[in-house]
Amino acid sequence: MGARSTAAKAGSETGAIEASDRSTVNVVKQTSNGTVETSGSRTSATWSIEKSEELYRITGWGEPYFSINAAGHVTVSPEGDRGGSLDLFELVNALKQRNLGLPLLIRFSDILEDRIERLNAAFAKAIARYNYPGVYRGVYPVKCNQQRHLVEALVKFGKPHQFGLEAGSKPELMIALATLKTPGALLICNGYKDREYIEMAILAQQLGQTPIIVLEQIEEVPLVIEAGRKLGIRPILGVRAKLSSKDVGHWGTSAGDRAKFGLTIPEILSTVEQLSAANMLDSLQLLHYHIGSQIASIAVVKTAIQEASQIYVELAKLGADMKYLDVGGGLGVDYDGSKTNFYASKNYNMQNYANDVIAEVKEACDERKLPVPTLISESGRAITSHQSVLVFDVLSTSEVPSGVPEPVQETEHLIIRNLYETYESITVENYQEAYHDATQFKAEALSLFNFGYVSLPERARAERLYWVCCEKILAIARQQEYVPDDLEDLEKIMASIYYINLSVFQSAPDTWAIDQLFPIMPIHRLDEEPTKRATLADLTCDSDGKIDQFIDLKDVKPVLELHSLKSEVRSQESEGAHSLITNNQQLTTAPHSHEPYYLGMFLVGTYQEIMGNLHNLFGDTNAVHIHLTPKGYEIEHVVKGDTMTEVLGYVQYDSEDLIESIRQQTELALREKRITLQDSQLLLQNYERSLSRYTYLSA
Repeated sequence: MGARSTAAKAGSETGAIEASDRSTVNVVKQTSNGTVETSGSRTSATWSIEKSEELYRITGWGEPYFSINAAGHVTVSPEGDRGGSLDLFELVNALKQRNLGLPLLIRFSDILEDRIERLNAAFAKAIARYNYPGVYRGVYPVKCNQQRHLVEALVKFGKPHQFGLEAGSKPELMIALATLKTPGALLICNGYKDREYIEMAILAQQLGQTPIIVLEQIEEVPLVIEAGRKLGIRPILGVRAKLSSKDVGHWGTSAGDRAKFGLTIPEILSTVEQLSAANMLDSLQLLHYHIGSQIASIAVVKTAIQEASQIYVELAKLGADMKYLDVGGGLGVDYDGSKTNFYASKNYNMQNYANDVIAEVKEACDERKLPVPTLISESGRAITSHQSVLVFDVLSTSEVPSGVPEPVQETEHLIIRNLYETYESITVENYQEAYHDATQFKAEALSLFNFGYVSLPERARAERLYWVCCEKILAIARQQEYVPDDLEDLEKIMASIYYINLSVFQSAPDTWAIDQLFPIMPIHRLDEEPTKRATLADLTCDSDGKIDQFIDLKDVKPVLELHSLKSEVRSQESEGAHSLITNNQQLTTAPHSHEPYYLGMFLVGTYQEIMGNLHNLFGDTNAVHIHLTPKGYEIEHVVKGDTMTEVLGYVQYDSEDLIESIRQQTELALREKRITLQDSQLLLQNYERSLSRYTYLSA
């Protein structure tokens, strides 16, 4: 993760919203006799909703769809600044009452419509500004999110704009052929192609569609020529160019001489020659290029369109009947709200993008006195990211020991006395030195334990003293302008772990695979100060099943500010309690029984659903489609998440066979008197019931 200077990051403006109510927080403390007491305390009077807006940067990445209301809840405005809003916390609770458990993916179809309208409006404004005599025809790349309800909604919302589809594979072509019925809309056919793919695309012309077959491999040229002759239909063809201009970062290799797809300039000339020899050069009508997903810098956009425009006019000069220029995808999303050229942001807006594309193409065509092309973009990420919000709950937390330690006794081990002395001596002047001393004493305690000179209780006491030293040192470090390099990791080391009802691999695979940043924040309690610093751990038994990188103004931060869980008062003997009391201190986790605490992961509408996998057999989440109405909202579609029977079927297990296996084992155990009849029936009932249930945990 590259560091970013403060100057490179744009500041955010926060709205003036007054908090009308302050929530009560339960403070849990340990008394001298070992009992646990709780007391209600008000949140800090200095905290405000404006501070939550600034902390989570919701104004930067969320406008115009997401904000915070006076109750401290995230609100969603599906129609942007042109319509009403919904309280996300209240919506989630209402959906839970409809037996839709968390995690829950909520799709706002009105946001989808708004994104299409904004993109088309941006190009319309640019066309008017530069007196561009051509038109814009957007297409949606189906690969970004192939879910049926979403693709059907896109086609419906795109109809007034003749918005088309782009297919990158044969299955996606089959979706597009059956779904796209908009007169005048384009069907861009990308990806690897065999004879059957090409024939289907050509024959689609007979259905009144406008399929354009984009040649991306030189081997596809003779296949297209042969298919066109065989069917007696002249195909509409395009070529995808490997530009020398390319982006930096993860998708930088999408362009350039060694890119996966596209034709080099010599290969494009060879294509022209082959089509000309076959008397089909007039079929070549489109130039396509793609320089990467999530382009962060407008300079990259400008350089690419300049090069592509010159290739376009040169192809026209060679005799091709050029009519279309497809600038591909890449229109970025500002995931961290910084408006910079950082990889998780972008230093331009949709209007800047449209202006630069229109202006450059017009200039190139005017210089050669050529008709301007119909402009096409494949802006999938910019259209679908905002419409999906993933909401999940926190199951429990794991904390490092904290608080004020008991004074040591003279009879205690020297290493314990040294650690306590270090704790008491920590000041602003010596906190860095004290950190090294505490670290050394902890290492010595471990070494002594390994050689049998320190007992297990003594080791526990030493470790606790080390952690409270770190807590005191961190509190000082947070107040300093400059944190020494050797203390940079202390924030993450001291962070709480919040266990979330989620599989990263199923619902946010890009956070694991390519270090993608998504905005994550609580969807309620935003009028309270978040006093915890935490990383997130998912349900999978995988060390990579975690999220420990979060958006920030200056750089990526290793922890997320969250609220303490509001837990019930429970005794040490309560069944299922997770408190471990040692030396009159509460060491570990909050119990499972607590008030619900919901987090939202935003801008997840692109790629995450289709790329999710079944690690540990956690399946698809519940999903709902919400449509804003004058009286509130309506639920358009409910797509229930996978049951255990369904995910087991994906890996070739039959639920009836599994039940029969357990039944036989219980019968054998009954005969051998290893289990009672009552317990055997309870086991079978639980087993069968579980097979029909959601793969995630219930409240």
